[in-house]
Amino acid sequence: MITADKNIIMVIFGATGDLTHKKLMPALYSLLRRGLLPDDFKVVAVGRRDKTTESYLSEIYESIKKNIFGEIKTDIFDALSRRIQYHRQNFNEDQGYDGLKAVIDGIGADMNIMYYLAVAPQYFEVIIEKLDVHNMAANPKAWRRVVIEKPFGRDLKTAEYLNQKITSVFPESSIYRIDHYLGKEMLQNLNVLRFGNTVFEPIWNRRYIDNIQITAGETAGVATRGGYYEQAGALKDMVQNHLLQLLTLTAMEPPVSLNEGDIRNEKLKVLRALIDHLDIIETVRGQYGAGNAEGQPLTAYRDAERVSKDSNTETFVAIKLFLNTERWHDVPIYIRTGKALKSKITEVIIEFKEPHYDRMANRAEALKANLLVIKIQPEEGILFEFNTKQPGTIDDIVPVTMDFCQNCQTGVNSPEAYERLLHDVMRGDGTLFTRWEELKCAWVFTDRIKAQWEGEPVEFPNYEPGTWGPQAAEDLLSKDNRKWWNSQGE
Repeated sequence: MITADKNIIMVIFGATGDLTHKKLMPALYSLLRRGLLPDDFKVVAVGRRDKTTESYLSEIYESIKKNIFGEIKTDIFDALSRRIQYHRQNFNEDQGYDGLKAVIDGIGADMNIMYYLAVAPQYFEVIIEKLDVHNMAANPKAWRRVVIEKPFGRDLKTAEYLNQKITSVFPESSIYRIDHYLGKEMLQNLNVLRFGNTVFEPIWNRRYIDNIQITAGETAGVATRGGYYEQAGALKDMVQNHLLQLLTLTAMEPPVSLNEGDIRNEKLKVLRALIDHLDIIETVRGQYGAGNAEGQPLTAYRDAERVSKDSNTETFVAIKLFLNTERWHDVPIYIRTGKALKSKITEVIIEFKEPHYDRMANRAEALKANLLVIKIQPEEGILFEFNTKQPGTIDDIVPVTMDFCQNCQTGVNSPEAYERLLHDVMRGDGTLFTRWEELKCAWVFTDRIKAQWEGEPVEFPNYEPGTWGPQAAEDLLSKDNRKWWNSQGE
């Protein structure tokens, strides 16, 4: 069996697009700089535009220069350039695949191949079918793997159709459905935080935790992505994939081991427990109006390019849900995400139950609950808030924080998510990728909420840019005598 760390060809469909320029090529450059690119690694960059390899490399140089940490090193880029060649073809035409096969055979017919579909979703099916027809999807002497970006379908029905098409060509073990959130450094660190510290794991349950909050805020509006956003909305764009994955890692049971299969099995159990409680989910929708975002005027969502003037697409969603498990029974989990919000942050907040101590029963106010904040982006780190006596007083108790940030100091550069994920595909490690059973449960969850909304008309717009969304999102927690938290105290 050929090992996964040698003799690899990466075929990028959509090589002239933003994803390749801003993420994939900078990630390959960084992997090479760190000595992590496999031996004899080659790239065939497939695009529809008329370019030469030389002109393509010139464009890639500028993209890497803009999208890496620090200055680009000429010797590293030159070494990467020698591994790349550009191939022009139309994704729909058979002739292009004949030419692509000839290029691959010229490099090495029996090399391992990872096909990366950095293309619009409408091309997923046709590319997979053409690879099969032209005998490019299997080789008894080497592996073939396919990497697919989101969105994977528009709902459960379309996702099931697409999955059937792909699995008829590639086995499930060779399909890597990528969610770049799973490659983020602090998200990978979540398992270590939970299972590597006895101060947390014994109390990571309903006896000690009052609620869990997951926030993913963006300060920008939809800009020029109105056409895509009209089809997705905040629910499909963020909750169905990124935030449900955050939830699974936060709430899963300790896996038997840290290997790929055991971790994925525990994540799947969380999603199954989630859809067991779909009847008691509460939601809030929002859409931003005109105002100011990031210090600049922002037009209302309905005035954005390729957005309907009477659009009912949500740019904000907040959800209250429960998991049907012994560990989390009756513990509310709150999720919120949106565009044009007050801060750009992604965090998981664990709010512990309020402390009860008889000697402090005569205090005018209850002691503040402890908070644990896992900061995923833009800061990466952990914040823990606990109570202590105010120095110089008799019994005044105040909350204090211990704040660890691993990317705040100059020179600390956590690897980009795509570096980790590309390297994992090369190694054949699917731990940080979404398997079909997880995706199916996520679509069941999302479709149920969409169906619920169809019978619940809402008046848009209902929040101003630069806020934390509509008032109803605050009410979702306040009626439970709770509030939203974040590390910035906003």
